[in-house]
Amino acid sequence: MNTSPTSLTDMPVDPVAAVTHADPYPFYAALREGPPLVWNDKLRVWVASRADVIESVLLAHGALRVRPAAEPVPRAIAGSPAGEVFGHLVRMNDGAAHQAHRPALQRALAGLDLNAVHASALQVARNVPAEPLSDALFSMSVQTVAHLLGFADETLPQVDRWMRDFVACLSPLSTPDQLQSASVAAAELMTRFEVLTASAPPRNGTLLAAVLAESDASAPLSRAWLANIVGLLSQTCDATAGLLGNSLVALVRDPSLRQAARTRDGQQAIVEETARHDPPVHNTRRFASEPVTIAGTPLAVGDAVLLVLAAANRDPAFNPDPDNFKLIRERRRMLGFGHGMHACPGQALACTLAAAGLDALLQCKPDLDAMRARGWHYRPSANARIPVFH
Repeated sequence: MNTSPTSLTDMPVDPVAAVTHADPYPFYAALREGPPLVWNDKLRVWVASRADVIESVLLAHGALRVRPAAEPVPRAIAGSPAGEVFGHLVRMNDGAAHQAHRPALQRALAGLDLNAVHASALQVARNVPAEPLSDALFSMSVQTVAHLLGFADETLPQVDRWMRDFVACLSPLSTPDQLQSASVAAAELMTRFEVLTASAPPRNGTLLAAVLAESDASAPLSRAWLANIVGLLSQTCDATAGLLGNSLVALVRDPSLRQAARTRDGQQAIVEETARHDPPVHNTRRFASEPVTIAGTPLAVGDAVLLVLAAANRDPAFNPDPDNFKLIRERRRMLGFGHGMHACPGQALACTLAAAGLDALLQCKPDLDAMRARGWHYRPSANARIPVFH
């Protein structure tokens, strides 16, 4: 499956605008042909688009950090309940206290029974209204992870709503009202997890039980642990919705994939190639905490680097024949789930959730050709590519 041709006049204006462009990949290819690091004066960032350069940035943990040293929590939410949760998340920070929590979360996620996860995800997804489709993309995965964490089925829609409100604090595009709602949701989620972990031991087989077993934490849990359990849900929200939605877009665009989509293995292959070919997260940032040289370019303290992960996934030096959508690849490589210390340990979980969601959506027998005729656009975002179907 090849991307549609894009003329020079239709190119995105910058790497952030590219995230929601109909076809950003010719633009990304042009970026890769330029310098290893190029300064974007409008965005005030260095831009990296080649796979080898991005890998080197992601491995430079001491010098390049996830957050600016002077602003570990975004100013818009500092001092709020949403800011408290953000400040504890191991995915959003580099401090020693955060690193202490990371191994337990990694072990808990690595120990999941993915067959059981798929069965639970399919059961939960079938109870989520398929319309409006663009909401179902979020709800299927968020409610499944809430179920895996031990929430009762009748509470899943409310947890879903809180999480949808909370993730607004992670976007620089959020309005003051959205940020206020995010803080209300953060406080509610912290309270619910505190109750869930303190009232009785979580039931065996839940993700929450696995996290607690791996952490050796005792009740009552610290605020840092509660926040990182909330983080397990927040990481599911936009990224997995985008992965599921973009997998559906692949099926809509390319009828030759539909035969494969009739089996679980085929659905899994479609999701995994979508994660490389049209990923849900197109970029991330790193901030220099000390002078460092990357790809021959000296960076000063405070400099920001925009890592265009989606461009790197299609780097021919990283994946041969990168622009073609191939269900079978000898060595599929991708950077959308990170690399090095901040690599997302939930990659297998995310792909399993998206494959189960795709299964549930296809069981509703949607008219994929009609969906193609109606088209879609992408939610406003600085880094997440999530389709909205018309």
